[in-house]
Amino acid sequence: MSFPTSACLRKAGGRAKSDVANKLVSMFLHELSRKIVASLDLSVTDPAYTDAVEAVFGSDCCYCSVPLELDRVAIKHLEGMNRIRLGLHIPGNVILACRRCNGEKRRDDQLLQLSLAESGWESFISHDSTQCGATCKTCAYWSRIWPDPVARIENMAKARFRITAFRARYPASLEWSRRASTTLRPIVDSLYRDCQKFATDEIRRTVVASFSELERNLDINLAKHQTPTDEHL
Repeated sequence: MSFPTSACLRKAGGRAKSDVANKLVSMFLHELSRKIVASLDLSVTDPAYTDAVEAVFGSDCCYCSVPLELDRVAIKHLEGMNRIRLGLHIPGNVILACRRCNGEKRRDDQLLQLSLAESGWESFISHDSTQCGATCKTCAYWSRIWPDPVARIENMAKARFRITAFRARYPASLEWSRRASTTLRPIVDSLYRDCQKFATDEIRRTVVASFSELERNLDINLAKHQTPTDEHL
């Protein structure tokens, strides 16, 4: 089968305004998290929190337990910090993962409806090849990590238990997360649409003005460098 060049190029062209809107939603969630953290009197950078993360997960990925290396580590939001999952940068939702798991988890984080669990992180660590179809890319990923089916199920269950127990240490954070999931949906959806519209309108306006200026300068430069013809001599 030939590579779908046309489809890839079309997709790339249509992502620009969504990327801008998604970034602004992420900025909103970060700013909201700062206010929440101030009310909790505990941030993810406090020694008490960082020590707790290290005590539970050591220097291993919270999902696959591979030893973390400086160039492979990713700061992980268990509930993705995006307009779908509405995760927050607060204690209990921020730990460390390897970049490999961080990238693979994005598939679940972008699903409007989860079938394996209620949360994105738990859904990601539930793809044990017993509940999805043969084409599931996340199940294929975990099959590569733990090829033995029995060990895979056991290790994934251990990871879910460890993360659940860790999050339970922060009941106030969990309550804020619950409120966010039930309250922020219409607010974030509206913000996302408004950001898309603003980005589209502002870019279109600026492009028109910029093109006119480029066209004018082009005409001036062409006129300056035009070779005289005989009738102008």
